[in-house]
Amino acid sequence: MRCKNRIVRKPLACAFLLLVFLLSLQAQTESALAPQLRSSIDQIAQQVLKSTGVPSASVAVVQDGKIAYLQAYGAAQLDPQTPATPQMRYSIGSISKQFTAAAILMLAEEGKLSLDDPVSKYIPGLTGGNEITIRQLLTHTSGYQDFWPQDYVPPLMLQPISAEGIMDRWARKPLDFEPGTKWQYSNTNYVIAGAIVEKVSGQPMLQLLSQRVFMPLGMKSVADTNANKLPPTDPTGYFRYALGPLHPAPKEGRGWMFAAGELAMTAEDLAKWDISIINQSVLKPASYREMETEAVLKNGVGTRYGLGIFVTSMNGHRVLEHNGEVSGFTAENIVMPDDKIAVVVLTNQDAAEAESEIGNQVAALLVQAANPQDPKQDALMRKVYDGLQQGKVDRSLFTDNANSYFTDQALKDYASSLGPLGAPQGFTQARSSLRGGMTARIYQVKYPQKSLVIIIYEMPDGKIEQYLIAEQ
Repeated sequence: MRCKNRIVRKPLACAFLLLVFLLSLQAQTESALAPQLRSSIDQIAQQVLKSTGVPSASVAVVQDGKIAYLQAYGAAQLDPQTPATPQMRYSIGSISKQFTAAAILMLAEEGKLSLDDPVSKYIPGLTGGNEITIRQLLTHTSGYQDFWPQDYVPPLMLQPISAEGIMDRWARKPLDFEPGTKWQYSNTNYVIAGAIVEKVSGQPMLQLLSQRVFMPLGMKSVADTNANKLPPTDPTGYFRYALGPLHPAPKEGRGWMFAAGELAMTAEDLAKWDISIINQSVLKPASYREMETEAVLKNGVGTRYGLGIFVTSMNGHRVLEHNGEVSGFTAENIVMPDDKIAVVVLTNQDAAEAESEIGNQVAALLVQAANPQDPKQDALMRKVYDGLQQGKVDRSLFTDNANSYFTDQALKDYASSLGPLGAPQGFTQARSSLRGGMTARIYQVKYPQKSLVIIIYEMPDGKIEQYLIAEQ
């Protein structure tokens, strides 16, 4: 809905209708997330910003494959004090790399290149170019040295540079290791990959991405910060010396972020990209398998990195994750495609961990909400714990093996070490998995000065085969 120019006599009515529409749209977005879950996310974000001193965070939550919550916290600018809003764009740093990887995969789908082509086929004269493949660029196993490992901007990077200049300086020197034998994060890899995209496609990479990714997904906020700094209507990036006050961060010179960290966007638009990963709507299924499969080194060691994305797990759930950092900004993007969950956190301070702290805590909440615990079982495990604090055990709950473990000496030690701790502040199930035909459960027990972990194995009939307690 929009106000038409010719309706000049009722501007207030038009504005009112627009406001009602936007508020209705916001309500529809937020209603998808349970109020208690929204409140918990708000508390996490506010607490982390307070404890870290990071000025602001913009958060997007995807649940059931849809954007369920958008919220911004803190100050986008400190002088003048300007509150952050979900409509503001933040630099996403190295999360940009998965878009470069997607561009390569699109060209591979069209038969214009192969992931296993040597780099020299497209960019001649680079060190090891006849041996290093495009796949090794995207998986950071090439051996090319990273041109920007620092968490600050060196003087050289305040000056403009071209992709060719980066390659001349860092990709024509000796390799850091033999290709495929080690994993080392390197922005240089993606500058080379971006140059290959442009040479093969015959157009600027961001033009290709705009036509084939951003526009189809409705990602209207995307900006190229490699070309221009974000305008004053978006957040200011900050940094600090040690624990000192925040200062506006310097902007990298033009050219340095090409294909490796040039994108800025709203948390909402990055969440739209995450939904496309969940739905596999941009690439072919085979391409998503390539992107989401970890690279394995020549010695058989897994790298936990696919094509522009880390491949990990959280409490037994598959996770595709990447963070990002450029001068003044950090970002975290977590996608759990099998659970149709994603979390985006964008912040405006570099060399900080607020984005990861918020993202991981929120992701854990969403997993817990999607896989609710059985309160009866939790109550039973707590009852066992309370009994052990007193040196008592209900042997009908345990298998013969477990009962043989709980000797008189064991019960005495449990009581003498746990009893003085008193009632715990928290008693929660952290995760569960399968082990030896049983269900393995991990519980965390919180005290003011101590944390305990309980490792439980439960038989199919419900009897407890193991109930071990240790300090965490």
